[in-house]
Amino acid sequence: MILREANTADVPLIGTLARRIWPVVYPGIITTAQIAYMLDLMYRDTTLMDQMANKGHRYLIAENEGEAVGFAGFGTGQGHGRARLHKLYVLPGLKGTGIGHALLMGVLKAAAQAGDRVIELNVNKYNPAITFYTRHGFVVERDEVLDIGQGYVMDDHVMARPIEPVQLGVV
Repeated sequence: MILREANTADVPLIGTLARRIWPVVYPGIITTAQIAYMLDLMYRDTTLMDQMANKGHRYLIAENEGEAVGFAGFGTGQGHGRARLHKLYVLPGLKGTGIGHALLMGVLKAAAQAGDRVIELNVNKYNPAITFYTRHGFVVERDEVLDIGQGYVMDDHVMARPIEPVQLGVV
């Protein structure tokens, strides 16, 4: 498996991965209608292009034998020495294979290189991924409910963890 930084040519790939992953992992957490709404809102090409070109979002893509199997979206230098993990997804059926761990370590390394000392993320309060983040040192800092339009909300934990540059091989 390799990790590589995405560029704007990868925007359709990121959207395709999200559309393969979300309908499998989110039923039971949010409604099918909210899944469709959020996929359109967050993963249309113009939105991803804007995030990369104007909002400082970076993406890592995990590839196994030439096939994209997951991605992470993040931003460094978000203020107060903080980075933000916006997205981390792995194809269904590959959970527990180390791909999510590798993506997270890649994000942490990039954040450490940018001088960030803490990384934070939002995760739905009912998402089993909370266990993954907890195993990786994240703790709940607070809860928030975000209105995302059309009568939908994101009911999330905001989780954070320190970034240890030495442990990541960054000095």
